[in-house]
Amino acid sequence: MKTIDARGLNCPEPILKTKKVLDSEEVISIKVIVDNEAASQNVSRFLQNQSFEINHEKHNNDWIITGNRDKNLKSVQNQNMEYDYQSCTIDSSETQNSKIMVMCTSDKMGRGDDILGAKLMINFIKTLPEMQPQLWALVLVNSGVRLTIEGSEVLTQLKEFEKSDIKVFVCGTCLSHFNLLEKKEVGQTTNMLDIVTLMQLADKVINIS
Repeated sequence: MKTIDARGLNCPEPILKTKKVLDSEEVISIKVIVDNEAASQNVSRFLQNQSFEINHEKHNNDWIITGNRDKNLKSVQNQNMEYDYQSCTIDSSETQNSKIMVMCTSDKMGRGDDILGAKLMINFIKTLPEMQPQLWALVLVNSGVRLTIEGSEVLTQLKEFEKSDIKVFVCGTCLSHFNLLEKKEVGQTTNMLDIVTLMQLADKVINIS
């Protein structure tokens, strides 16, 4: 079993370190050790998307993710010729439509008056459904992650996004910084590698700050 010690590394370093090993050698079984929950969630989902059946458990202050490669799953993915990255599946039918990614870097829109900015952001999120069906992914970073926790006035709307297959991604490093990781109630915890990949896959990126 290949063992990767990624303790002390911030996202996306644990994923990048794991990816480097998988790219350089044939790995059937793997164990990745991290020391924060955000990294645990991200590494687990990354390995799942690399055809590994995973198990993760916590020991003291560490999270241990073990995985065994599922060769049958890998062959099915190859036959379907689909690209699957962090639950964003792109197939031929989807590429016929424009894909718009919206990134919110704050829980407020604009600068000047924070109360007004908060109201504008709430209105913006609630109006985003008008962009469907082109709206493909919503990425929340920095203080924008506060929109995903209990008490957020757009929490219901964000949950509706997921039900309608709009991907909601929430920066794990940002959640950890604000001590909100356990308070997130919607969206997938993500990292900078995911965000850069989403930008590459999107036909258009709209940045809101």
